[in-house]
Amino acid sequence: MSAFAADLVILTIRKGELHVLLVVRGIEPFQNERALPGGFRRQGESIEDAAIRELGEETGMPDGLVALEQVGVYSASDRDPRGSVVSCAFLAIAPNLPIPVPAQGSDVKDAGWVPLSKLGGGEALAFDHDRILRDSVDQARDKLQYTTIATAFCDEEFTIGDLREVYEVVWGVPLDRANFHRKVRNATEFIVPTGRTRSSGGALGRPAELYRAAGKVSVLASPILRGSLVARR
Repeated sequence: MSAFAADLVILTIRKGELHVLLVVRGIEPFQNERALPGGFRRQGESIEDAAIRELGEETGMPDGLVALEQVGVYSASDRDPRGSVVSCAFLAIAPNLPIPVPAQGSDVKDAGWVPLSKLGGGEALAFDHDRILRDSVDQARDKLQYTTIATAFCDEEFTIGDLREVYEVVWGVPLDRANFHRKVRNATEFIVPTGRTRSSGGALGRPAELYRAAGKVSVLASPILRGSLVARR
């Protein structure tokens, strides 16, 4: 009989780079190695409840701080040396997330934000978490084209420049500013002007208009396709 677990990919942008939340395992298997936060479902729990509980125990993040969406189910027979473990992976995206602090008595030694650019240089994550992370980042990148999920990386109020930075950081390419501005402004039910502005900080710069998300993450009527926005050099 298989055990059931939840693994979490929490993404945020810090200092202009896409970061993922990782823990250092304090127990075997893979003791002292980095992994995604997560753990086993307890009797009577839903897999979603297990994900939220493990996130709090291993990183100190309070309930409700991030919204989870399912990425996929991972069930390879050799993914966990302890036996047959089926994991449901979840993705969450949010801005300005706190420095993680693992709870006392949890099975992790440390937790922290790691730039995606620092991964993949030879160090593998525990279990099949490299694959889960790749799948989750691919999902986030794809959803930027077809949904309003980019606003989940932004503060409550943001400029179109802030929003463009999200696309550039997650996609890893520079975008044409004018084309991006036009696409976003013409998209329905994406962003809403607040009527306020933010100073550019420069002597000659005009204040930038501030916007907010039009609502919860939803499907865009007209996709914002990466290939149509990449800046030409």
